Amino acid sequence: MPRRHTVVNPDAVERYIRGAVMPRFMQRLRDIDAGLRQHALRLGRHYAQLQEECAGDPEAFERRWRELARRWSFDEVNALIEQHNEYYPIERNLPVSTRTGEYLTVSGRPYTRELAGPEWILVRFPAVLA
Repeated sequence: MPRRHTVVNPDAVERYIRGAVMPRFMQRLRDIDAGLRQHALRLGRHYAQLQEECAGDPEAFERRWRELARRWSFDEVNALIEQHNEYYPIERNLPVSTRTGEYLTVSGRPYTRELAGPEWILVRFPAVLA
């Protein structure tokens, strides 16, 4: 009869399981980056098309591009960003400052991400006819 091995160190099992599964914060960050890349690709196509349609009329281009930027929906990726901003410090077990009660960062950089919206678009695709 085969002999069963007893787990001597339960932490070893936990480390093994954690090593096999990507942490949720990492998957969420990948999803955010992929979502923003998809938006940028789609916006780039709209931008080029609108430049062609408005050739010679910079005011019409600016007005129409700003309107598109105002109406553009980032709902799904913004939901992920909100989840990231709320849960990342907990999932990463970031230390809390005893003085301020705020989460401390490891590298000194903020962990929060800005929500995407019209400004996100206009920074990457200015409302100027080229």
